[in-house]
Amino acid sequence: MKTVPLPDGERVPAFGLGSWNLSDERAARAEEIATLRLGLDLGATLIDTAEMYGDGRAEELIAEAIAGRRDEVFLVSKVYPHNASAKGAIAACERSLKRLNTDHIDLYLLHWRGAVPLAETLQAFMRLKQAGKIRHYGVSNLDLADMQELWRLPGGEAAATNQLLYNLGRRGIEWDLLPWLRQRRVPIMAYSPLEQARLMQDRRLAGFARREGMTPAQAALAWLLAREDVIVIPKTGSRERLKENLGALARVLAPAQLAELDRLFPPPAAASPLQML
Repeated sequence: MKTVPLPDGERVPAFGLGSWNLSDERAARAEEIATLRLGLDLGATLIDTAEMYGDGRAEELIAEAIAGRRDEVFLVSKVYPHNASAKGAIAACERSLKRLNTDHIDLYLLHWRGAVPLAETLQAFMRLKQAGKIRHYGVSNLDLADMQELWRLPGGEAAATNQLLYNLGRRGIEWDLLPWLRQRRVPIMAYSPLEQARLMQDRRLAGFARREGMTPAQAALAWLLAREDVIVIPKTGSRERLKENLGALARVLAPAQLAELDRLFPPPAAASPLQML
């Protein structure tokens, strides 16, 4: 499994398992758990979740899927902005730990910026880390100005990642945010790398994938995996789709293929507001 270094040097899988919308349908639960377990078997040992997902049900589903295998997993969860106060984030983390049936979370993120000052959230994160409840902390959906503000605060430079909407059709962060993060060796976690499956229906991508002998999903994921500082976290509750997605790891794109994708999905020509889902 390809890995990506965090700022402190720890390496994590470049391909992780998302969980947004998992646990929403009871009939799908057995297949979703089987998919997560297969992911672990195949080396995709990073699992991303959040207290928001299914009001905690996704965390409970993950707990069942990784039972007996917790030591294999790099577990990521996220706190709601309205819970991210100095005391609120600690209480929210404790609730996530209980749902996940673990004594620590490997990476704990602020889900997006809200009304709580970033300094308060950092204070809570540092206390959680000191207590051994979390190993790393970071952010999600923070734009350049937010990151610059975070960096000026005590503990801000210890942020391990910024989880962002990033895929072939959503390249706005390449203008200024991604270069800023790269200068500081902060990797990103690309959520919705397939644009919630919409990219797989894109005629441009479908044509490219057909010519290159891969599926559209593999082409879109391989484009992200070609970057040394990007972690992809596609979500699927299907074992067959998971195996297809993981096939992207074997599809190392050549410079000419990357240039063709740049032509089909051009990089940004100007700054734009941060996009979120």
